[in-house]
Amino acid sequence: MRAAPRRVVVGSPGMTLAEVLVALPIITIGLLALLAAIPLSTFATQEGKQTSTATFLAGQRLEQVRNAQWSAIPAVDQLGISASPSAPPQVGGTVTFADENPVGSYAGYRRQVRVTDCGVGGGCGGVTSSGMRLVTVTVTYAPLSATGKDAAAPRSVMVTMLVAQR
Repeated sequence: MRAAPRRVVVGSPGMTLAEVLVALPIITIGLLALLAAIPLSTFATQEGKQTSTATFLAGQRLEQVRNAQWSAIPAVDQLGISASPSAPPQVGGTVTFADENPVGSYAGYRRQVRVTDCGVGGGCGGVTSSGMRLVTVTVTYAPLSATGKDAAAPRSVMVTMLVAQR
């Protein structure tokens, strides 16, 4: 009897045990690096959401201020002026836009409006006119840190607009 000829396989597909043992730690390190990025990306997404919400709340109040009636004839002032940087605007002792904490259903957000008369003192950034007022809306919130806890320093979004008397 004759022995069957053996076939020699050259360039066989597959991996040796040594190749697998070398590749395993490399793949593990790569996956751990990706896993470490997940909390940071979650933090960045949350920070963006909070900043967008604060900007929305500031714009919302600015729109209400813009629609407040302030006219010379007839003499109507629903806008008011802040007596100091820490006081909300008032007309005849009545607060026109009170400070809010929290802002409606947005827990963790504080909103305040300050109105400066541009005809008094140095004016408002180069504008000196008794028919103009500078409105500043500030929304403050406590951002989350990368560890998920409240950060020590609150963040603010500030929006300003000049309003002319009608």
